[in-house]
Amino acid sequence: MPLTDPVPDIRSLDLLRSVAEFGSIRQAAAAHHISQPAASMRLRGLERTLGLPLLDRSSGRARPTAAGLAVVQWSEPVVEGMRDLLLGAAAARSEGQDTLRIAASMTVAEYLVPGWLSRLGGSGPPVAVSLAMGNSEQVTDIIRRAGADIGFVEGPDDPPDLRSRVVEADDLVVVVAPSHPWARRRRPLTAVDLATTPLVLREPGSGTREVLERALTSCGLEPTPLIELGSTTAIKSSVAGGTGPGVLSRLAIGPEVSDGRLTVVTTSSIPLERHIRAIWPSTGPLVPTAARLLRQITATDARNS
Repeated sequence: MPLTDPVPDIRSLDLLRSVAEFGSIRQAAAAHHISQPAASMRLRGLERTLGLPLLDRSSGRARPTAAGLAVVQWSEPVVEGMRDLLLGAAAARSEGQDTLRIAASMTVAEYLVPGWLSRLGGSGPPVAVSLAMGNSEQVTDIIRRAGADIGFVEGPDDPPDLRSRVVEADDLVVVVAPSHPWARRRRPLTAVDLATTPLVLREPGSGTREVLERALTSCGLEPTPLIELGSTTAIKSSVAGGTGPGVLSRLAIGPEVSDGRLTVVTTSSIPLERHIRAIWPSTGPLVPTAARLLRQITATDARNS
């Protein structure tokens, strides 16, 4: 069925996601290697195309509106699908070259995989890589269907029917906007505080959500969702905009904490530690390129520990 309405430019959608991540058009423009005026022009063009106000510029800092947050979330599969297309085209151009199909949870794909692939590219023959992203449940399903050579998930348990190996330790943290009362709190949050406060959360099926639910269940409690969002970027923007507290991987919040957009709130006696695991089918060994990546990741972790 042909599209009859104006179609948003994929680069502008990707730029909007970067503005939500960085909280700044200037920083997003730098990440995309364009000037700030060019970035502003693209974003206003996107607003005209969609007929929606996507950014609130009144405070001197660009923050996504409610519609902007929704577009960031809706555009996630569109932008990632285009990246998959480009990776697939690169693989097709590299006939005869080693290939590696990776599936990774959102946090791992955004904050760990780029560094792993950079080291992989500098350590041996070139490899054409394709990357599928989803929550931990979706990644596990991809590996079960042999849709990728190796997967990376977050969560408290090993998938029972797959082979796995812990590659990194992580923990979840509670974050709020600097204006939130918890930002000035001196006493650590308890499990009751966390369970009785509506939270900005990842969707069910994500490793982040599973760890939080299990931590509160161990105390006889359960979380109270205020909003459920399918990406870390959307949660960070929503929390920074004052919607409410969120729970995210410590790996994902460094820049926002450093520049003051988010504040970490101390917790007490809430087991929010987790592991990041490599997973692969139990029916056979890892393909050579996946085995090479796993060796490199675990060797680097061993040197850094």
